[in-house]
Amino acid sequence: MKKLITILAAIFISSNLMAQDTYIHAGKLVDTKNGKVLNEQTIIVSGDRIKSIEKGYIDPDSSENQVIDLKNKTLLPGLTDMHVHIENETNPSKYLQRFTNNPADDAFNSVGFAEETLMAGFTTVRDLGGTGVNIALRDAINKGKVAGPRIFTAGKSLATTGGHADPTNGMKRDMVGDPGPKDGVVNSVEDARKAVRQRYKNGADLIKITATGGVLSVAKSSSNPQFFEEEIEEIVKTANDYGFHVAAHAHGDEGMQRAVKAGVKTIEHGTLMSEETMDLMKEYNSYLVPTITAGKEVTEKAEIENYYPELVVPKAREIGPQIQNTFSKAYKRGVPIVFGTDAGVFKHGENAREFGYMVEAGMPAMEAIQVATIVPAKILKVENESGQLAKGFYADIIAVDEDPTKNIKTLEDVKFVMKEGVVYKNK
Repeated sequence: MKKLITILAAIFISSNLMAQDTYIHAGKLVDTKNGKVLNEQTIIVSGDRIKSIEKGYIDPDSSENQVIDLKNKTLLPGLTDMHVHIENETNPSKYLQRFTNNPADDAFNSVGFAEETLMAGFTTVRDLGGTGVNIALRDAINKGKVAGPRIFTAGKSLATTGGHADPTNGMKRDMVGDPGPKDGVVNSVEDARKAVRQRYKNGADLIKITATGGVLSVAKSSSNPQFFEEEIEEIVKTANDYGFHVAAHAHGDEGMQRAVKAGVKTIEHGTLMSEETMDLMKEYNSYLVPTITAGKEVTEKAEIENYYPELVVPKAREIGPQIQNTFSKAYKRGVPIVFGTDAGVFKHGENAREFGYMVEAGMPAMEAIQVATIVPAKILKVENESGQLAKGFYADIIAVDEDPTKNIKTLEDVKFVMKEGVVYKNK
């Protein structure tokens, strides 16, 4: 409660300063567009935007303007995580909670998860599947009712009957029923078309499909293809009509190839990706979202007795340890990469762990920062207002103690967070 009151106070104070300009003195500033670190800069914020960036430490031109002294910090644009599940978080009772939690419970929990994500320096996220609470949460954040990152959400992800995102997997027979497009279950071209249109009606921003089996679903396979090519093609075609891009969960190679050839924009996880698929992704400009942190987490949790259902454990042991190595191979082969973690599979707010794993696997630190800033902005079609510290862009600004191009792990301890000109954290 104390933390929430502090946030609300910060929002109130910042809102009363909106008519004023804020001068932020930055010891260092990461220029994500040009891949450089600049010294001694002043960011002038007016309202929710960056008014200008000046060399040196500039004093305000009016006593009404305020100064934020971050001369001993390195500043970056707010980070973007392209794969989160903001409604829930791993815990030993998660599978039981499908039957004990009401939507209101998930909604209240999601508010805390959103806050933790924002405080970790992630001012934008792409939510890849929940019950629909994610849409309401997005709207509440946009209206200033709660604190959280800017959310682009898929609403309920799309699956096939018994597939990775079938909401009735693991239930007893008299509860299973026959979910269809309204529930996010697709079994024909017609279903595919209707399911996309239903997501549009529900208020989603994009489409997420489960192109293969997965790890944490109560279903046997982790990697079999789960959509026919013509079904994915119809999903992509219909999504394009509504201005959506499509993300595809995929561990198995065949399902990945079907998705890439159909025009899916991002492949999530990509664990068993072949070199042929890597080359296809380059040809079709399809991005890999690595989620290495999730792979580490499920590998660890699989060894805790009763943490996961019995059917899940061997899949976690099989898939989890391979994700980082696949990322390394894909990066070295030139596959387009964008940052994503699968937060929710691990604790929200620990998203920045992914940076260390990416650098460990061979990606330079500056490039790791760019795939979490300018690259996602392009995919989300907000490249003219997000992902950079530049004139006219959103005042989404974070600060860390050290230069992250020299110590990437400093991003795991963000000291200052501003989103759209409002200061949420300054310690």
